[in-house]
Amino acid sequence: MTIEIRTHGRVGAEVLGVDLSRPLPEAEFAQVRAAFAEHGVVFFRDQSITEDQHIAFARRWGPININRFFAAHPGYPEIALVVKEPEQQHNIGGGWHTDHSYDFEPALGSILAARELPPEGGATAFASMYAAYDGLPEKLKARIEGRRAVHSARHVFGSKAAVYEAVQDTRSDGRIGNAAAADVLDDPVHPVVIVHPLSGKRAVYVNPSFTVRILGVADEESQDLLAEVYEHCKKPEFQEDFHWRDGSIAFWDNRATWHYAYNDYHGHRRAMHRITIEGVALKDQAAG
Repeated sequence: MTIEIRTHGRVGAEVLGVDLSRPLPEAEFAQVRAAFAEHGVVFFRDQSITEDQHIAFARRWGPININRFFAAHPGYPEIALVVKEPEQQHNIGGGWHTDHSYDFEPALGSILAARELPPEGGATAFASMYAAYDGLPEKLKARIEGRRAVHSARHVFGSKAAVYEAVQDTRSDGRIGNAAAADVLDDPVHPVVIVHPLSGKRAVYVNPSFTVRILGVADEESQDLLAEVYEHCKKPEFQEDFHWRDGSIAFWDNRATWHYAYNDYHGHRRAMHRITIEGVALKDQAAG
């Protein structure tokens, strides 16, 4: 088969002509890696992979992060379950975020495989933080240049996350847990603008779910500045929806994208398998 890389609207690329149930030859893997670095998220259609093959593909990219907060697949601890049952009201990932920014070495990316889908709905939106950076107004770009921000998991996964109704619901039914692990995590500091370790491109690296403040400014100014950056990053021109179907797989780069899972399929089951791959410490503009 011959690989074809096809741009997916405003964000991402579809990779055609690969079979992820088998080890990719080095030349094919290099093409997929280049598309991943360039576009921030790559999509695969019409795949039929087992859990073992999912794990093998992920390990090709790096060590697997064993998720501390999501329910694990009973037979494969490497696989986190992202499931919503018909009677459940809240989904997992129903807000703009990037996975694992609360880690000192944020995750490289996450590979999500569709296992059971609702008859309609359940798409995932992606936003390009490459495009968001390139589109920053000059005044806003100057205000965040060289800044660093604190990220945290405690207010989402910790024992004091009671104010988040969705978190409490997913916690009560066992889909999310381990608050004690979140409570003892130290909060890392990352550049607000990073140089991407694969592509070398600049990207905005704050997100509404896990970034708690910008260092070096008063709290009110920090919140106002973050709000302004978020409003910019949420612009429609930086977004694209991915509509799942049987055999779909999405592999997004946590350093280059945000994502958002739509919760628009009440009364139906949606079951996904996610594997997250370890990353590296992030560099800022000056270090790049």
